[in-house]
Amino acid sequence: MSELPDVPFRLILTGATGMVGEGVLLEALGNPHVSEVLIINRRPSGITHPKLREILHADFMDIRPLVAQVRGYDACFFCLGVSSVGMKEAPYYELTHELTLHVAGVLVKENPSMTFCYISGAGTDSSENGKLMWARVKGKTENDLMKLPFKKVYNFRPGILVPTKGQKNILKVYHYLGWLTPMIKKIAPNQVCTLSQLGKAMIQVVRVGYGSSTLEVKDILKISEDGSV
Repeated sequence: MSELPDVPFRLILTGATGMVGEGVLLEALGNPHVSEVLIINRRPSGITHPKLREILHADFMDIRPLVAQVRGYDACFFCLGVSSVGMKEAPYYELTHELTLHVAGVLVKENPSMTFCYISGAGTDSSENGKLMWARVKGKTENDLMKLPFKKVYNFRPGILVPTKGQKNILKVYHYLGWLTPMIKKIAPNQVCTLSQLGKAMIQVVRVGYGSSTLEVKDILKISEDGSV
């Protein structure tokens, strides 16, 4: 049963100047099921496209000034995030949990029929009690997003990601270790997906839904490759 009528939908995307956000954005811009993409960035993305509209906004801890501009959208792909490397729990919690819940809280008030797709990560701790700080924080963020009155919330947990050809924003580690990805995929195929596959899966769940609110890599591959629900 379709989540949306079979017509293109309007999308808000955050994190377009990062590797994940840019890859998902490129997939959305080329997908006929997406009619418009609004990106909200701290700095210009440098990307132009007939479907694309861009808002520059410095403070993601307060997007209330944007309420009139974020109204009337069908979905949000929340790809904004920071690495936990070298960070203590308090600042990581603020930039991961508090920031995400603030943005989501504003969006759900303006768009209660919106589908919210959150980029989390493989290994996220839904119990919120594990030893890994980042996994606990991501788990609490997922859990608290699920409590908001969106039409639907989907938590995506990608593992190793393969960038899209032509991307500008690629993490340095991928420049040095990208050659290992094909070998890792052979050994552990359910740990690797492309950013194109991730974007396709996010678009698909908005259109037709999915049986689980949490999508691991195997789910991302399944729904992106054959459209199964």
